[in-house]
Amino acid sequence: MINQGKERIIIRIGARHLSFSTVDPTQAEPAVTYEPYVVKSGMSLPANLREALGEAALQQAGIRKVTVLADTPVLLVPAEQFQKSTMEDLFCHAIPRKEPETIHYDMLSDLNAVAVFAINKDLNTVLNDNFSSPKIMPLMVPVWRYLHRRSFAGNRNKLYGYAHDNKLDIFSFQQNRFKFCNQFKANRPQDVLYFLLYVWKQLQLNAENDEMHLAGDLFNDNGQQELISELKRYVQKVYIINPSAEFNRAPMTKVKGLPFDLMTFFMKGK
Repeated sequence: MINQGKERIIIRIGARHLSFSTVDPTQAEPAVTYEPYVVKSGMSLPANLREALGEAALQQAGIRKVTVLADTPVLLVPAEQFQKSTMEDLFCHAIPRKEPETIHYDMLSDLNAVAVFAINKDLNTVLNDNFSSPKIMPLMVPVWRYLHRRSFAGNRNKLYGYAHDNKLDIFSFQQNRFKFCNQFKANRPQDVLYFLLYVWKQLQLNAENDEMHLAGDLFNDNGQQELISELKRYVQKVYIINPSAEFNRAPMTKVKGLPFDLMTFFMKGK
């Protein structure tokens, strides 16, 4: 499954999806190998991951380093207020735990924040059983970092929406900090429309001058056009981030099914 000579594997873990990626570091532009794994509905996600790792024969390929992008709820804590000793209590107070979990954190020094998040305890065990010191981060981290740097272009306020895995992450920046960040369940264009306009109004953005930028899985072409048409009734400057144009037609943008979050990780967002 994984080519010989690759130094690190990237595992993307969602509630119903798993994928494995590697990148060839010898190429001038990232040459990505991407393989999604079909999650079996009758098995838990940790059991699916354990089985997938066995089929992938990663140990035989000699890969012992892994970065995990996990689609999991995140609590953002201002860097100056973060204390490792209290992060678990703070997280559990803000986001009730539904199952045994291990609490992790990721320092986002460029955004003056710390991302505190949870991983299913059994899933965490599977990763540690198979890899030496796995690096785990929220799936949104490379997207945040990439679009934060992108937000400095021009002097207009910008609102970002990233649709993925039947969810919509909406966020905005003010200099080197989050101005807004939240995630909503959204599996229909109507849901995306509602939440984007709700946050736009909440932030008191200007319908004529400020900008809305959207990326990710915005459903099929018809749904996308309908969504943009509806948004432009209320917001003049609405843009879809096209990965091919965004990343100068990099080879990875032609990899079928490769999510935008992985593209930002491989290019500039990690």
